[in-house]
Amino acid sequence: MVSLTKKIAKAGFLLLILFFSSCATYYVKTIKFQEQVQQGNFEKAEKILSEDKKGPDGKNKILHYLNLGYVSWIMGDYEGSNQNFAKADQYIEDQAKNYGREALAVVTNQTVKEYEPEDFEKVTLNYFKALNYLFLENYDEALVECRKINIKLNALNDKYKDHKNKFQRDAFANTMMGLIYEANKDYNNAFIAYRNAYEVYKEDYQENFGFGAPEQLKKDLLRTAYITGFYDEVRFYEKEFNMKYEHKIQDNPELIFFWLNGFGPVKSEWSINFTHVKGEEGWATFANEELGITVPIYIGDKNDNEKNAFQNLRFFRVAFPKYTVREPVYFDASIVENNKTYNLELLQDINQIAFKTLQDRMLREAGTAALRVATKKALESLATKEDAGLGTLVSITNAITEKADTRNWQTLPYSISYSRIPLKMGENHINFRLRGENGMTNDSKIDFQANSNKIYFYSFHSIDSYPPVVGY
Repeated sequence: MVSLTKKIAKAGFLLLILFFSSCATYYVKTIKFQEQVQQGNFEKAEKILSEDKKGPDGKNKILHYLNLGYVSWIMGDYEGSNQNFAKADQYIEDQAKNYGREALAVVTNQTVKEYEPEDFEKVTLNYFKALNYLFLENYDEALVECRKINIKLNALNDKYKDHKNKFQRDAFANTMMGLIYEANKDYNNAFIAYRNAYEVYKEDYQENFGFGAPEQLKKDLLRTAYITGFYDEVRFYEKEFNMKYEHKIQDNPELIFFWLNGFGPVKSEWSINFTHVKGEEGWATFANEELGITVPIYIGDKNDNEKNAFQNLRFFRVAFPKYTVREPVYFDASIVENNKTYNLELLQDINQIAFKTLQDRMLREAGTAALRVATKKALESLATKEDAGLGTLVSITNAITEKADTRNWQTLPYSISYSRIPLKMGENHINFRLRGENGMTNDSKIDFQANSNKIYFYSFHSIDSYPPVVGY
């Protein structure tokens, strides 16, 4: 009976080795789709997604619909885009733990589970839904999506006791809300939204992400305060911004131009080491002094062999995902309209938010990850004690299966900027100029028809990015 058990165990571990032998990142595994997107072949990219039979129902189904939503969006199918984003959003809301996969993940890694998006990914899909509704001129639904961003962020951060995300409030969402309210001529709510956006830029973004409020936001805040009769607020913010406000009646149509630049980072892998340190009776304690992480594991309820297996652990390695930047080709942009130049100002640095959010998650989950690896190493020790050959197989399997989850939403932009441009009634000819290194420029001519005195919305995604560093 023992011999048969060992044979079954060996066969099982060999299957695991075969199953997890691929160390390719998610970026590499989806490289055909990524290449088509980065070359601007969006119909081919959509075809690749549609031919992926596992996509709509597999463990990466959320990423499948996020990518479909993006491709539909950039091809101008705003209703189809929102349908795909709605599916992704629903899967995120309904996402429940699969306990079979959860148990398997303890002795393997997180890639066996359904992909759970990073917190910023869960709210970024609402940006796209809001943009879709703006282009469909459904402002009420666009506002709903902006509100969802703040509601989601509050709910996400409420569940974290320690190491809360630095990304707790969203300045971009509040700025969008202000613009939408203004488009509806609801200046009171526009002022409130702009004020909230400014506070988040000042209190959160400046410290955590390295940039503050756009000058255009400050002007919009002053203007809506004046229009609503909040003259004390006008004086307060004039002093705050060191900016004198002069009210001018706006009787021309305007264009809010959103520039999505490049692509966000992709995940790869890195590892940190934990060493056994002296702890209390009944506990095995491991630590990484460099990061200041201590992981106590209770072993008081385990048998002697299991206790010894944990106590004899001197050292182990834990794999974590990390982001690698895809630097955009262009670092600046401007718009020329009626012989006047308008610069675009940074609204959202998705690249920075991605890095900070993942770092916060790593600090929260380091203990769980260390427990997972310590358990694997303890099983290895027990197997070796029973049978040296079996122990070797377990050791090989542990080495192969200790890998980070490198899945992420890879069609997100690196950053989002904007400008507010006055238009004339009728045909408008806009020159959108991108600037890169060594004086490189790229101009796009955009014809825009303004048929009424209102605020129009437009977006442009410059998809040119440098590939991630070697190792992919």
